[in-house]
Amino acid sequence: MRVVVALGGNALLRRGQELNAENQRNNIRMAAQQLARIHTDHELVVAHGNGPQVGLLALMDAAYTAVDPYPLDVLGAETVGQIGYMIEQELGNIIPYEDNIVTILTQILVDQSDPAFLNPTKPVGPVYDKAQADKLHQEKGWTMAPDGGHFRRVVPSPLPMKIIEMNVIRTLVDNGFVVICAGGGGIPVAYDENRKLFGVEAVIDKDLASALLARGLDADMFAMLTDVPYVYADFGTEKQKAIKAVHPDTLEKLDFASGSMGPKVKGACWFVRETGNMSVIGRLSDLSNVISGNTGTLISNEVEGIQFEE
Repeated sequence: MRVVVALGGNALLRRGQELNAENQRNNIRMAAQQLARIHTDHELVVAHGNGPQVGLLALMDAAYTAVDPYPLDVLGAETVGQIGYMIEQELGNIIPYEDNIVTILTQILVDQSDPAFLNPTKPVGPVYDKAQADKLHQEKGWTMAPDGGHFRRVVPSPLPMKIIEMNVIRTLVDNGFVVICAGGGGIPVAYDENRKLFGVEAVIDKDLASALLARGLDADMFAMLTDVPYVYADFGTEKQKAIKAVHPDTLEKLDFASGSMGPKVKGACWFVRETGNMSVIGRLSDLSNVISGNTGTLISNEVEGIQFEE
């Protein structure tokens, strides 16, 4: 079975952790243990987030005032190399040496007229208190938005349209490679009037980019991993219920936060409708059980309505 796994931000840096290499390495090492179990029986393709890493590089970049800050697409490319290196090494230390692993810097085409450019909504980087957020807005011109009891920088998040390296990725997967790609939602690019690519100052949602990747690979299963075991109806209320299985039409009628579960639900439903295959949303530490259907939320056209976990 061909499985595309999208690692949530918690797989790299957990909320509240210091943004240092040691924490990132330890978290990736734990994620690699889960990924290795899947690789034993399935074709594995890995996508991942990079919001905290991009935010950290942007802060470091801003501290060097001799040159203009580097754009988000370049910072995104740097983090993809950084994270891909760690995943390659930690996963490669577990699976057989001859099971080749490769990271692909993935460019993804966006539309310059996408309305997202007029309404930045995508959180990147660490959380700040209000005083810090106000200062960053004044000094750097960043758009800041509430995130729970804190604030984060938000940037445009245009829809992914096409993966530039899709043929390369498909060839590698077809030949047995473990491929790490579409990191951080891919590097946003657009065509100029001469059909030449250039980088765009934006961040593509990793869940929607991963869904596009899974569709392009005709994946049998698209798994999105987060820090909760299920998708919940009425999350955070007394009526909260864990969803065991659901039809995409039913799932999309429920309300989910745009900054957390909303994009995962949208990506999963889109993938299921376009391919007829299954998507699952669950907890990283439960990955093997999520893939086998023992836990997590299954989204499938074969499910009638909604089934709650008892």
